[in-house]
Amino acid sequence: MNRLFDVAPWRLTTHHLDQADMRLAESLTAIGNGYMGMRGNFEEGYSGDSLSGTYLAGVWFPDKTRVGWWKNGYPEYFGKAINAPRFADLRVTVNGAQVDLAKMPYRDLTLDLDLHQGLLTRQFTIDVANATVRLTFRRFVSIVTRQAAYLDLKVECLAGDAEVSVEAGLDGNVTNEDSNYEERFWQPLGEDAAAGSIQLETRPNPFGVPQFSVLYRQAVTVNGEPSRGARTTTSGTLSEPVALTLAAGEAASVGKTVVVVTSRDVPTVQQAEAAAVLSQTVQAATFDEALAAHTAKWAERWASSDVQIDGDDAAQQGIRFSIAQLFMTYYGEDTRLNVGPKGFTGEKYGGATYWDTEAYVVPMYLAVTPPNVTRALLQYRHDQLPGAYHNAQQQGLKGALFPMVTFNGIECHNEWEITFEELHRNAAVAFAIYQYTAYTDDESYVDHDGIEVLVGISRFWADRVHFSKRHGQYMIHGVTGPNEYENNVNNNWYTNRMAAWCLEYTLARLPKADESVVKALDVTEEERAHWQDIQDRMYYPEDKKLGIFVQHDTFLDKDLRPASSIPAAERPINQHWSWDKILRSPFIKQADVLQGLYFLNDRFTREQKEANFDFYEPLTVHESSLSASIHAILAAELGKADKAVELYARTARLDLDNYNHDTEDGLHITAMSGGWLAIVQGFAGMRYTGNHLSFTPFLPKNWQGYRFALTYRGRRLAVAVDAAGTTVTLLSGAPLDVTVSGTVRHLVEEVRHA
Repeated sequence: MNRLFDVAPWRLTTHHLDQADMRLAESLTAIGNGYMGMRGNFEEGYSGDSLSGTYLAGVWFPDKTRVGWWKNGYPEYFGKAINAPRFADLRVTVNGAQVDLAKMPYRDLTLDLDLHQGLLTRQFTIDVANATVRLTFRRFVSIVTRQAAYLDLKVECLAGDAEVSVEAGLDGNVTNEDSNYEERFWQPLGEDAAAGSIQLETRPNPFGVPQFSVLYRQAVTVNGEPSRGARTTTSGTLSEPVALTLAAGEAASVGKTVVVVTSRDVPTVQQAEAAAVLSQTVQAATFDEALAAHTAKWAERWASSDVQIDGDDAAQQGIRFSIAQLFMTYYGEDTRLNVGPKGFTGEKYGGATYWDTEAYVVPMYLAVTPPNVTRALLQYRHDQLPGAYHNAQQQGLKGALFPMVTFNGIECHNEWEITFEELHRNAAVAFAIYQYTAYTDDESYVDHDGIEVLVGISRFWADRVHFSKRHGQYMIHGVTGPNEYENNVNNNWYTNRMAAWCLEYTLARLPKADESVVKALDVTEEERAHWQDIQDRMYYPEDKKLGIFVQHDTFLDKDLRPASSIPAAERPINQHWSWDKILRSPFIKQADVLQGLYFLNDRFTREQKEANFDFYEPLTVHESSLSASIHAILAAELGKADKAVELYARTARLDLDNYNHDTEDGLHITAMSGGWLAIVQGFAGMRYTGNHLSFTPFLPKNWQGYRFALTYRGRRLAVAVDAAGTTVTLLSGAPLDVTVSGTVRHLVEEVRHA
């Protein structure tokens, strides 16, 4: 396997970079802090093939939905994450030659992303007009001051004499490549050369969605002292030149701090003042001082989340890369935000919220982040409940339909078969409430805001089902299940099963919920009886001879053959086959029936899980980033260790090894919890059912051991698995009974002596 970056436990490092690999490298070296982020674009610019991308959390644009044939119920607009003005520019000229690695020879390259602190470093040497110069760029976006980015350039003259010009700039003249194809979404509001700032605003839209404004302010230093360069501006841009004269053996540094203020937090007319105050605070620390504070805060995050693997550096790198990128995308600071599928790494998927968060990110974040982080994700959905009611009404339905894609709660995706057929996302929202409540034992959310969400979802399902008089059962027709390689199917087993579960869970929680909230919801006895009837008489396709739950009514009528029969040259099929051919094929994009066995794991026998796994996994092409982790967890539970380890690698190294040949567009952020889930829920067999925590661990044969920590109901636990067995230690909190491989262990907090 040709890997772009070397395998190392804490770093992504390469010393070779072909022009054909630039987009992939830019994706893999993207950094962010939950507020803003950027791809690994070169500060000095790059004229070769590249995807320039800087992104601001929650800043987007509503573009008119474009379809060939308008259908009633289509969203009015298609929401898109837009490329933000660039702020990392440090253009370099040496002895009159513009530094551009696409055009000039270079050597001794090092490109390095330090996962422990989110620090991106790049170093290379060039020979220009009898001078040899080494350039070292460093940058990070702070998790201490989230509106701040820090850049540092060291210029070393190794031989000859070098006249070096560094142009520190801000550039609002940006376009999007994937969304609207080269259109510009930003219009300048003004430039202030004296302050070193530019201010821009998204262009007007006809949909009543607020325009966003942003103000960037930069400060430049030379060898630690404020720059004396004369700033110049053009419409939407600012530039500040620095001139350096270096003889052999001499070096100089150029520093740049940028503060970013948006109208999401500060009104447009107040942004200049707010940026001035922030800039003064940011400039009080040197690059290295700010980096030290940033690193210390990262160390706190890693202390609660790190997974240590002995004996397999590729597996170790994969899990740490995933955790780092997730935390660079979202850490719960803003309840208006969610975990975008691409985070700050690309434009694909519109950058908005998908069901991935509830299904995949929530179970990990419950264990490795403070409780308020996951609580913020639940609050995000409650706050957008009015939009969910609107979405259902657009389809002539009661209740709440949470969107497939959104920035504000209103559905803004323009593919019908996804937007209004992939209804199972409603169940994921409800299941996240269940998981939060069961894992934390905190019922304050479900009994107040949560019950409002659950009732809205249940009312939707109750209206969306229909009763088949012929069968005497309730059915759901015209849906797309998790397997998006089938559209408009009838009675997708997973959708039907989870819809019934939602009704069951809502009925169970209503008697316990806050009386005033329940009274306002006005759930009548007749309504409850109807929900119970749906739950009792829901239709589930099943084949008793095969011993499987059938993915949908006509799935077994397909030309069933394993995915291994697909020629390698035609994989992934979504890049080689027509959509018609994919829809007619038996091949499954991701866990569908198996997703239900994962969610409702304790309700099925081992025999049922094994029969379904053995039937469906060979049909699965794993071309969704969300696929491998669920299969890995079930494979581990069923004792299929080799398959579990294979699929762990596929989920943890999905982007690092570019399994699906699409990482150049950006990383698969919401799938990055999959590596953690595969280890903790898969290899370690963690389950929390019936108010009890249990583990059934195994050790992959090429690993010497693995360790992780987690928080469970206010307690801190450490779990270690190696050839000698499994150790579970209570680091802090009240005593706890934990079952390990069938044996109950009573844990008491360790007493540590100074």
